[in-house]
Amino acid sequence: MNATRRVALFPFYHENRTLGALLVACTEHCHCVRNELRMVSLLINQTAGALNRALIGERAMHSLRIRVEESAAYGDIVGRDPKLQVVYQLIEDVAPTDATVMILGESGTGKELVAQAIHKSSERHDKAFVVINCSAYPATLLESELFGHEKGAFTGATRQKIGRFEQANGGTVFLDEIGEISPTAQIKLLRVLQNHTIERVGGESSIGVDVRILAATNRKLEDEVKAGRFREDLFYRLNVIPITIPSLRDRRNDIPLLANHFLKHFARERDKSLTRISEEAMRLLLGHPWPGNVRELENSIEHAVVLAKFDTIQPGDLPPSLQGEQQPAVPDSSTATLTMVEKEEQLIQDALAACAGNKSAAAAQLGISRSTLYEKLKKYGIKKPTLH
Repeated sequence: MNATRRVALFPFYHENRTLGALLVACTEHCHCVRNELRMVSLLINQTAGALNRALIGERAMHSLRIRVEESAAYGDIVGRDPKLQVVYQLIEDVAPTDATVMILGESGTGKELVAQAIHKSSERHDKAFVVINCSAYPATLLESELFGHEKGAFTGATRQKIGRFEQANGGTVFLDEIGEISPTAQIKLLRVLQNHTIERVGGESSIGVDVRILAATNRKLEDEVKAGRFREDLFYRLNVIPITIPSLRDRRNDIPLLANHFLKHFARERDKSLTRISEEAMRLLLGHPWPGNVRELENSIEHAVVLAKFDTIQPGDLPPSLQGEQQPAVPDSSTATLTMVEKEEQLIQDALAACAGNKSAAAAQLGISRSTLYEKLKKYGIKKPTLH
């Protein structure tokens, strides 16, 4: 830029605070018109609010970018994988809103942690966060649990009960395993989403509730809708913002990070001086297919911490399901799917055999829920364990 003797300066302000200034270099033969200068100044100050919002937004995006790139965690969620960073960004975007979120992912991927992160980052963070596992209650009791009941509504209802939605008023309700709810409960849940009102079982009046709903499932609800087991209108009401959590086998680079995170946690909890995981043990962790995802990894590290005798986790400290199961971290693409299926089926067979057919014990050893184990038994047609 050539040197100039005259410069027009236009400062701009927002809420009595100087945001900056526009400098205009004048040419040698410039003849400024005062009315035009005042017009420029007026226009700049009229747009100062927009400029201020753009500046705040840019700073926020820069801060988020730095945190996502440098941090290995978001709240209680641990991981650096790019697939998980997409989840972090979605949490950041949806948390300030009241949008209903559907959290999708296999059992053990951390769906509840994502729901907690959304709640903690929202304007409802100082209100209740109420969790209900829809698969844990029979259909007859789930409605009472969600919406409450009046005294005498059914046999055994000796007093009025406040439901989870009323308990969470002003806060967030997290409905885990949403695909398990009965048709009647689906209708009532749809009413909550549409009108923000509930009716207690046996009640005659509507009760207003101010809650944000987060839901989660490991099922394909689209298939449930097609089969007529889940209401289509409720599905679309819940699926406003879907967030899919990647399985652990799809983010293997996070396995060492997670394993060491759990190692520190359980070593501190049990007052043991464990500091590292041996290379041989880590190879077993990296080669395992992790059907139970992060929950299975957490259980495996806790198992190892309990058994470890020295300051380093050794292969022998890991659960039997991981022993001798090493496979390439990146299998050949032509056999990857087949190998994964064969390994998972064999793992389930081994766990059932080790637990003498006890499905609850086998599920615990695998680090998955009993309902997930039943689904996999049905998938592979396993009727009874194969004894070795």
